[in-house]
Amino acid sequence: MLFKKQGFPEEGDSVLCTVTSVQYHSVFVNIDEYGKSGMIHISEVSPGRIRNIRDFVKEGKKIVCKVLRVNEEKGYIDLSLRRVNESEKRRKIDDIKKEQNAEKIVELAAQKIGVKTEQLYREISDRITKDYASLHEFFENASKDESLLEKLGIDKKHIKIIDEIVKQRIKAAEVEITGKLKITTFAPNGIGIIRDSLKKAQDASMGRVMINYLGSGLYRFMVKAPDYKEAEKIMKSATESAIGVVAKHAGLAEFSRDDA
Repeated sequence: MLFKKQGFPEEGDSVLCTVTSVQYHSVFVNIDEYGKSGMIHISEVSPGRIRNIRDFVKEGKKIVCKVLRVNEEKGYIDLSLRRVNESEKRRKIDDIKKEQNAEKIVELAAQKIGVKTEQLYREISDRITKDYASLHEFFENASKDESLLEKLGIDKKHIKIIDEIVKQRIKAAEVEITGKLKITTFAPNGIGIIRDSLKKAQDASMGRVMINYLGSGLYRFMVKAPDYKEAEKIMKSATESAIGVVAKHAGLAEFSRDDA
């Protein structure tokens, strides 16, 4: 990856790492996005007893880790491999693929302009690092607002070329999250209460949550949105609204997210 984030990662962040050294009780990695080193203690490699740490990691392997502790003064970053679930891993890999696509945009633009990829990359990245977490985030915003490219202050002919490639390679993103809502009510008008709760969920999400009946009081909720942050916000609003209606009538409603 050409794009390097400034400073240190935050505790709880998921980061892509390359294993550089495997020791008896620890694993040392390079945190690709920051260009910094990190360490995974053997207890954070995998749950349970580990007989041979190399059964899980090897030099050169790409892994997604969670940041446990950061000591900026000493430059120490403690990581965990075992605390990253499959959902978090998929999201991180998806982010990395997006960033690789952004770097491809720079490469293609550089070829058309007639400059080195690294030169154009620095020319763009130096101007966006303070406002954007990644190159892809910038290009994604630029695909919707052409003025962002103009604000870079580079040659207008170059901007036109970059804009054309951005629009070709950046498509409207969409993510999907799902979960199940279990509703239990013994009220005489239970069917009406359930109907009202589901309607409340639809209203709260402005119709952006899809609900399917699975049987035995179980309902599947699905939300599609441009990114996970917005999807989570919509899902939270929908489920809390539905649960609130049921609880108001002395019923029980529990929501659980699907990890798949």
